[in-house]
Amino acid sequence: GLFGVLFVIAGVVALISPENTFAALADIMGFLFLIVAISWMIEAFIWREVNELWWIGLIAAVLMLILAFWTAGQFFIDKAYLLLVFAGIWALLRGVTDFVRAFQIRQIGKLL
Repeated sequence: GLFGVLFVIAGVVALISPENTFAALADIMGFLFLIVAISWMIEAFIWREVNELWWIGLIAAVLMLILAFWTAGQFFIDKAYLLLVFAGIWALLRGVTDFVRAFQIRQIGKLL
């Protein structure tokens, strides 16, 4: 219903002004990076008591925070390239931290 109408309006605006739409999406992506960085920081400190490698999550969070602020300061042409790179870095950071955490959970299971 309502979301369908909003998406149709957003689609028309995107077709009329693709440059502004892309710039807005880039800014939203930068804000999303900021939210993810804060979430990862909180998660790292929560895991600190039970995970000796909690600092890996904290490093990933700090790197994501740097990327978020760097994205906010870029011009239009740079944002197109940076968003692709940052999305890849985001996935890589999350994958590495999840990989390490999986091995730690497995090790805890063997100890029990």
